[in-house]
Amino acid sequence: MIPRCKLPHQFLCLALALVLAGCAVPVTIPVPLATMRDDLDVDSLHLAIGHSLVYLQKLPPDRVVSEQPRRFTAREIQESLVAFDALLDRWHCRDCLARAIAAGFELVASSAEPEQTEVLFTGYYQPVIDASLSPSDEYRFPIYGVPADLVTQDQNGERKLGRIDNDVLVPYYTRREIDQLGVLRGRDLEIAWVKDPIDLFFLHIQGSGLLRLRDGGEITVGYAAQSGLPYRSVGRLLIDNGKVAKEEMSMQRLRRYLTENPTEQEEVFAYNESYVFFRVLEGGPFGSLGVPITAGRSIATDSRLFPRGALALVQTDIPVLGALGELAGWRPVTRFVLNQDTGGAIRGPQRADYYFGTGDEAGSLAGYMNRQGRMYFLVLKNHR
Repeated sequence: MIPRCKLPHQFLCLALALVLAGCAVPVTIPVPLATMRDDLDVDSLHLAIGHSLVYLQKLPPDRVVSEQPRRFTAREIQESLVAFDALLDRWHCRDCLARAIAAGFELVASSAEPEQTEVLFTGYYQPVIDASLSPSDEYRFPIYGVPADLVTQDQNGERKLGRIDNDVLVPYYTRREIDQLGVLRGRDLEIAWVKDPIDLFFLHIQGSGLLRLRDGGEITVGYAAQSGLPYRSVGRLLIDNGKVAKEEMSMQRLRRYLTENPTEQEEVFAYNESYVFFRVLEGGPFGSLGVPITAGRSIATDSRLFPRGALALVQTDIPVLGALGELAGWRPVTRFVLNQDTGGAIRGPQRADYYFGTGDEAGSLAGYMNRQGRMYFLVLKNHR
């Protein structure tokens, strides 16, 4: 099946279609000049590349860092990033840059399977949340650090999380048991307390947040561990139950539903049994690679599949906001990004999460982001 195409991506689509007509192997395509119209600044790209290099330099050079779209080693990704970074002094001559990239790099499509070349892009961000370092009647919903009884075991080559009960690994406590029944109270695990349970739930979804304290200070909290139970989408729950129409669903619409139906909040929250534990960070926010992520330059993918830390070219549409933060339309973009994060809901070769940054505007963009697109990894030619 030939991929569906639309302007301004016709050159990539045509090249991809010709290759896909042949065989299902890792797809490489020419680098046309039209793909070089990245609309962001070069400094943010330098910064994001530097963060990936910090991660890759800690790995053994021959460590395999991906299975798809083919196997890549840490050395291959690292050397590709160094070479690409050196070309960015040509940023202000896009045709010059495009020719240099075309001469030295190959673009590898995210999947060799024709039916899997389209990727669904969603968005995430770092929320800013009112919080307190001590509980009160106003601030009574805790952010928990990692409990000591959350353990990991290797079972038949698979990493399993849970807790030990009578010498047997059992599933860890559910969200209902933690937040409603209070099974973790009294363990001194609380990092801070927030006043809005909806804010807390969205913090779990985003994986990091900037806490704005009552005394005017700020601290950053980030993902430290997950309970091991599978992530379940509460947005999907509301759609399936006829509470919100599928075409209306967004982060904003979900928040509005929860705000307007406070008596349903606990039941909706409990549907997603997966629980996230946090830690206080210096700097950040950090992705799953342990390095900072960069607004507009970092993506999250399935960590079991794609090359960690690698450079990618993404083509999709991003939201355009109106004066009141509402969705006013969509804008096509082509951008260089770094694969630096993962997430519980990001599974399979046709999913990616785009990081928009910190605060309300970033949250609005991330909340509406739900768009098909394409993703290509850039690696040096003749490196295998």
